[in-house]
Amino acid sequence: MPTPKKGPRLGGSPSHQKAILANLATSLFEHGAITTTEAKARVLRPYAERLITKAKRGDLHNRRQVLSVIRDKSVVHVLFTEIGPRFADRPGGYTRITKIGPRKGDNAPMAVIALVTEEVTAASRSSRPSPAGSSRSAGSARTTPTAPAVSGVEEPTSAPVSAGDGAV
Repeated sequence: MPTPKKGPRLGGSPSHQKAILANLATSLFEHGAITTTEAKARVLRPYAERLITKAKRGDLHNRRQVLSVIRDKSVVHVLFTEIGPRFADRPGGYTRITKIGPRKGDNAPMAVIALVTEEVTAASRSSRPSPAGSSRSAGSARTTPTAPAVSGVEEPTSAPVSAGDGAV
């Protein structure tokens, strides 16, 4: 039996932490994104990514291992038939954590953990445009943006206000 995690745990006991993580992972796979505390999201991320990696392999042994963690058979079915194949060509990084600010009641820092939806691209580093201030030679080649040419008469930006409108 593996030694339980040392230090602070979500929920207090090792068994409660295991239950919390299983329930959070089930909700994540069922809904695609969940809102939880930052601490729970940080602990859930590697846990959920290991389960997705097992779903990518897709054999019976891995399905049984996932079923021992996630008790909902319909969620396991979705994980193995939809989520696993969706990330088949992605080598990791299946989830994203986005901080959303504190919770109203107790000011706990909250975050949204979601499954990544965009496709992975194999773009090389040189094909991406560099930031404006990153290269030294880019400083001499800067151009100032020019204002669009104004033809003839300028249009007023707001409607004229008449004195009889009741504005006091």
